[in-house]
Amino acid sequence: MSEHYSDDFLKTILKRTRRVAVVGVSMNPVRPSNYVARYMGLKGYEVIPVNPGHAGEILYGQTVRATLSEIEGGVDMVDIFRRSDHVPPIVDEALSAFPELQTIWMQIGVENAEAAEKARARGVDVVMNRCPKIEYQRLFGELRMGGFATGVISSKL
Repeated sequence: MSEHYSDDFLKTILKRTRRVAVVGVSMNPVRPSNYVARYMGLKGYEVIPVNPGHAGEILYGQTVRATLSEIEGGVDMVDIFRRSDHVPPIVDEALSAFPELQTIWMQIGVENAEAAEKARARGVDVVMNRCPKIEYQRLFGELRMGGFATGVISSKL
């Protein structure tokens, strides 16, 4: 069900977004959800981590929330690191909790057409099967010659 997104569409999303909820974030620094959250924070986004298994813990200066509904003040984007079959209730909660939500972003390997259509019907942009970190690096010239820059530094140098 692969969709095509223009570079302009993706750039617009990444430029207008200020506050991101990362659903399914891991506390483990080698997990993609963790280093994507870290990278986005380093790029100036306010990243709100969401994972019920780590609620109340601190990740990169932010308190981990159990649910999207616990986030005060809304978010511009919900970035989903959960299996595709878990997406519909996350999108439902996001649409309910954040009337001003602009974007639902599903990570690489995450796609749910039904949830995407529901969000789009509410005027929310949807990106599926992509990573905002990789797209940011690609669109704003941060990819290194060897390929993707992961933001993870090896301690075995």
